[in-house]
Amino acid sequence: MSSRSAVTLRARTDADLDALYLIASDLDTWEERNPGRPAARTREAWQARMVERDTDPAYSLNFVIDVDGEAVGNVGLFEVDELARHAEVGIALIPSARGKGIGTEAMAQMLEFAFVRGNLRRVHLEVIASNAAAIRSYEKAGFVVEGHQREHAWVRGRYEDIVRMGILRSEWSGAPAA
Repeated sequence: MSSRSAVTLRARTDADLDALYLIASDLDTWEERNPGRPAARTREAWQARMVERDTDPAYSLNFVIDVDGEAVGNVGLFEVDELARHAEVGIALIPSARGKGIGTEAMAQMLEFAFVRGNLRRVHLEVIASNAAAIRSYEKAGFVVEGHQREHAWVRGRYEDIVRMGILRSEWSGAPAA
């Protein structure tokens, strides 16, 4: 990511749909983004699912990742537990945005939103063990490995571990000093 690029999180607009569908229809990275079996979705089916999720409070904390006015991905909180104050976070980028620090910056902004605006006390995620770049990025954002689910995912013809990572508000680098 160049020093001129500004990474921001914002609401989705119709202009973002091409980039977001590019991510959703990328079967090469399906397992990095989804727990289920890879499936090619038509644009119409994908858009219908987005509309359905827009009305579901469990998916209401989703943002487009914007770099200099262009959508390059999405990040969101789901499975929000209002009593225990925790949620799972997910992130996905278009191929040309990967490996440039954009995801790390977007995750930092999402954590600030989660802890400061959402009053969460814990955020967690799951990642396949072979996705070393993602694990490094999550560690840069402050996540720590909490455990492994051994051979939990079927990924491109073999079983892989799922790595569970989490961060507490008290561990977050943006947390106010006590």
